[in-house]
Amino acid sequence: MKKMQPIKAILVLTLLFTNQAFSQFEARDGKGIPTVVKEEGQKLFESTCAACHTTNTGVKSTPSTRILSAMTARTVYSALTTGKMKLQAVSLSDNQIKAISQFITNQALVETVIPKEAFTKFSLPKKPAILSGWGGNLEGTGFQKSTSITKENVGALKVKWVFGFPDGTQVRSKPAIIGDWLIVGTQFGEVYAIHKNTGKIGWIYRATSAIRGGIAIDQSSTGVRVYFADYSTNVYALSVAGKEIWKVRTGIHPQSGNTGTVAVYNNTVFVPLTSYEVASARDPNYACCTSSGELVALNATNGQIKWRHRVIAEEPKEAGKKTNGQPFYGPSGAIVWCSPTIDTKRNLIYIGTGENYTNPATNTSDAIQAIDITTGKLKWNFQGTSHDTWNGGCPGNPNCPDKEGPDLDFGMAPLLVKKEDGQDILVVGQKSGVVHALEPATGKVIWQKRVGKGGLLGGIHWGMATDGKRVYVANADNVYAINKQDSTLKPSPGIYALNLTNGEIVWKNPTPPAKGRSTEANSAAPLVSSDLVFAGALDGFIRAYHVENGVVLWEFDTVKSFTTSNGIAGKGGSLDGSSPTIIDNMLFVNSGYGIFGEIPGNVLIAFELEKK
Repeated sequence: MKKMQPIKAILVLTLLFTNQAFSQFEARDGKGIPTVVKEEGQKLFESTCAACHTTNTGVKSTPSTRILSAMTARTVYSALTTGKMKLQAVSLSDNQIKAISQFITNQALVETVIPKEAFTKFSLPKKPAILSGWGGNLEGTGFQKSTSITKENVGALKVKWVFGFPDGTQVRSKPAIIGDWLIVGTQFGEVYAIHKNTGKIGWIYRATSAIRGGIAIDQSSTGVRVYFADYSTNVYALSVAGKEIWKVRTGIHPQSGNTGTVAVYNNTVFVPLTSYEVASARDPNYACCTSSGELVALNATNGQIKWRHRVIAEEPKEAGKKTNGQPFYGPSGAIVWCSPTIDTKRNLIYIGTGENYTNPATNTSDAIQAIDITTGKLKWNFQGTSHDTWNGGCPGNPNCPDKEGPDLDFGMAPLLVKKEDGQDILVVGQKSGVVHALEPATGKVIWQKRVGKGGLLGGIHWGMATDGKRVYVANADNVYAINKQDSTLKPSPGIYALNLTNGEIVWKNPTPPAKGRSTEANSAAPLVSSDLVFAGALDGFIRAYHVENGVVLWEFDTVKSFTTSNGIAGKGGSLDGSSPTIIDNMLFVNSGYGIFGEIPGNVLIAFELEKK
């Protein structure tokens, strides 16, 4: 799924794309596109793309031409050059890709110029405060106490500024904070330093491809550095002023990718790897499938690889014949969408894995794994769902396994929690709709609790958060992509609070009706402070819930146009992916997620407590 994304950007289930989602971007008149380019783009699209991307509905999980036309030309160009459709465009020249991108979107492919007024001087104090990583700490808890926003004053939150990402349709990289600066990536590979009080730009760095995970900042003997990975598995170390120190590609398989935020500990950068064979499998002639999920450890000083852990230990081999007579390969898949979680006490690092792409199924798919930080050796493996074989060719494509699985990944980063009684537990949610509590040292089950029906787009999709008292769960249960294998379970999207001792539900608050905008679901990871849970929904609302009873104390509708701090046209959309970021008296929220039938958008919104 979208794991960031975490999660599977290829699962664009066409039935989810509504006219309401399409209407978020105005019709374009095509001005600025030469007629010869449009004509060439049309011919190339019809000969190269139209077999899958049909006029009305698209084939299986591919978006239709109507859906593609709602994207920006830059989005389509990026997908064909550095993104999930790179393999399909390998025989096309750059000019041909540009022609297709402009034809299908009816939009000229031009570089957006940010006005000079949007920039300001970058500077830092000697010892700046740092908040970074997927869950805000090594344990991935999603808990932040360094805020003055409380249940008593949260109603005074007001928009301070809005930043618009040029040509963007989805905003999924979680901002890190250092001093007065936000560091955040984009779907086109830019990394911005944005002043948290003004929304002005301090510097821009341009990576090779999309940045789907968040930013990690680490301070050591070498100084303060910024670390992140792009979708092409390049990992970067930058100075805090945005200057490149090193860049290393970590993926070996040609289809490897990255969606999870890197973690940094003890002069080591830990990089989770997925694979977009899940998309390539839609081509019945693709040699499916040969990749494995991985976790790669790099020396943080120079980028040299320390060790590489393959989720599937054995190499793939021919494992049968497809219905078109071509060979199947396996085992494959068991990818890592999510960010790793670090246990300094036990010298372990935890990851979640996804489904197998092909047979034979392995016991390492849909699993939580504990890996030795020093050696990269597997210490224990807990499997949540067995025999789950699925890929983007399902159902019906020759690349779909004979026994199509339910696709019930562990797409979220595990949470290492110290309970109030001092006991450590590992808590993780699954797309099955089940929350699992495990012993960190052994992986043995302490308790399990079902909160949702689960399915392709959640259950528990991007994550949870904990304050040590309860674990707060975002359950998606997207009604168009739920598990159809068990008709006795009913979809139950919403926010849940579970007792950490036994998993019992303390409170739950169903996702409000989306009123035709999208579908009602809480898919994005939540954030918890001392007395508030902040969670975004696919309808574009950000809400603050009381930690004790789940009552909504504040909400804001982000689906609107904004005047931005950097002069770029800004619109809000669905809230999905990473959690908000909070510090002092400010809250920062990504808005826009233009895939999976969700509402496109391109803004980062800064809220501040209104001064009285």
